[in-house]
Amino acid sequence: MLAKVLSSAVIGIDAYLVEVEVDIASGLPSFTTVGLPEAAVKESRERVKSAITNSGYSFPDDRITVNLAPANIKKEGTGFDLPIALGILSATGIIMGKMLARYLVLGELSLDGRIKPVNGSLPMALAAKDAGYDGIIVPVENGKEASVVRGISVFPVKTLSQATDFFRGAEQLEAVKTDISALFERNSCYDVDFSEVRGQEHAKRALEVAAAGGHNLIMIGPPGSGKTMLAKRLPSVLPPITFEEALETTKIYSVVGMLPKGDALIVKRPFRSPHHTISDAGLIGGGHVPRPGEVSLAHNGVLFLDELSEFKKHVLEVLRQPLEDMNVTISRASSTITYPSSFMLVAAMNPCPCGYFSDPKHECKCTYQQIHRYRSKISGPLMDRIDIHVEVPAVPYRDLMVDITAESSEDILKRVTDSRSIQSERFRQTKIYCNSQMNSRHVKKYCKIDDDSCGLLEAAIDKLGLSARGFNRILKIARTIADLDGKADISSEHVSEAIQYRSLDRSKVFH
Repeated sequence: MLAKVLSSAVIGIDAYLVEVEVDIASGLPSFTTVGLPEAAVKESRERVKSAITNSGYSFPDDRITVNLAPANIKKEGTGFDLPIALGILSATGIIMGKMLARYLVLGELSLDGRIKPVNGSLPMALAAKDAGYDGIIVPVENGKEASVVRGISVFPVKTLSQATDFFRGAEQLEAVKTDISALFERNSCYDVDFSEVRGQEHAKRALEVAAAGGHNLIMIGPPGSGKTMLAKRLPSVLPPITFEEALETTKIYSVVGMLPKGDALIVKRPFRSPHHTISDAGLIGGGHVPRPGEVSLAHNGVLFLDELSEFKKHVLEVLRQPLEDMNVTISRASSTITYPSSFMLVAAMNPCPCGYFSDPKHECKCTYQQIHRYRSKISGPLMDRIDIHVEVPAVPYRDLMVDITAESSEDILKRVTDSRSIQSERFRQTKIYCNSQMNSRHVKKYCKIDDDSCGLLEAAIDKLGLSARGFNRILKIARTIADLDGKADISSEHVSEAIQYRSLDRSKVFH
C-alpha cells in the first residue's frame, strides 16, 4: 500500500517542498528511509514507531520504505516525523489519502505521541501558500510564527492522535490567526533612549547622520566614554521596520531556531553584538551544516563590534564582502547557499592598548610601536568601507552633573524619517533605499557640489590621503546631511561636516 504526504524543508532561508512517500509491502519487518536523509532524519523511525504505538495505533510488521523526494537534496532536521507517521497510518487505511493531499505537514514527534516544534516553519508556510495548498499543519509552538503568512490557513496540533482525527474527519481544528498591526504596536517600543546620554553631542549628531543615510560608523575613544551606550541606542532612531523587512528577518531567526518563544514576528530592528573571540564562521556563517552568522542575524538592523581591534584580523577581513554585496554566499561541495546581510556596521575601539592615548586626564603608557600594532589590525580596505569615523572623548564632569534634558530618540527619529522619505523619493526607480547604497553613477548624479565645496574636498584629499572610495564616502555623507537639513543642493557647510567624519583615515591615524 502506497501513501503520500506533503512536507517541506529549508535551504538557506527559503523552503522547498518535499513529498514523503510511504510504501508498506509484505516481507520481513524493516524500516528504510531513502532520499538523502541525514542522521536526525534516519533516527525518525524509532520516534515514529514509538509515537504510533503509544498513541493507540498498531504499527505494521511489514517492510516499510520511506522516500523523501526530491531525492537529490540532502534532508536535515526532525520535521519529517509527523509526515512519516501520517503516511504510515494512511498506508494502513486509518487515514484517507485525499485529505492528506490538501495540506502541508511538519512536526517532530516525541515517544508518547506529542508533537514538538521545528525550525523554519515561517518559510515553510510561505512555500505552502505559493504552492496553493488549503493549509499547513504545524506544532502548537509554531502556530503564531506560521500564521503571520497571509493567505493560508495554519492549523496547530498537539499530538499525533489529534492530527490523525483531523485527517479522519473526526475532529475539527481551528485555524490560528495573528493580528500583525497589534504585534507592531505592542512590541515596537525600545527600552533605551538617547535622552539618557549625557554630553557627547558630536557623537550623537554622527549617529543621527549614520541612521539617516544608513552609513557604517566607527567610534574611537577611551574606556567609559559612552561608545557602547550610544551604539545600543542607535536602533531607537532607525526608521521602523516594515512588514516585508520583518518577514525576511524573521525567516532567518526561524531557520536557526532563535525566534524568541511566544513571538510571531521580529518587529524591532535586530541589534547583534558578538564577542571579539568569535570565529569567521560564527560572524559570516558556515559550518559543516551551513547556518547564518551574525551578519545575517543583524539583517535589516545593526551589527555592533565592540573592541574592534581585539577581533582576529582574518575575521574582520571577511566582513568586506557582505558590507559591499549585502549578502553572504557559502559554498560547499554539494550546494551553494546565500544568506541576506544588509546591516549597519557600528564599531567601537580604544585609541591604544591602554585606552588613554590623547586623553588629557590620563597618561598613555603605550609606545608608538604598540599603538601602531594595535591599530594595524584594522586594514585600510575595511576602514574604507566605514563611512563615518567619530572620536568620542571622555565626558567632562559638568556634563555628567548638569540637569538638562537631552534630546530624545523620538525627536531624532522624526528628522531621520523625514530624511529617509526624501531618499525613498529620490531612489524610487532603483533598487536602493538610502544614500549609503549609492554607487559611483548615483554619486555623480545626486551629489553635485559647488566650487567652494570642491576646494574643501581638494584640501581634504591632500591632507588625509583619501582613496577614491573615501572621496565618494564624503559626498554620500554630505548628501545625507543636506537631506537632514531639507536642502536639495549640497553646500560647503554640508561638505565641511562630512569631512569631519573622516578624521580617522589611515594616513592620519594609522601611521
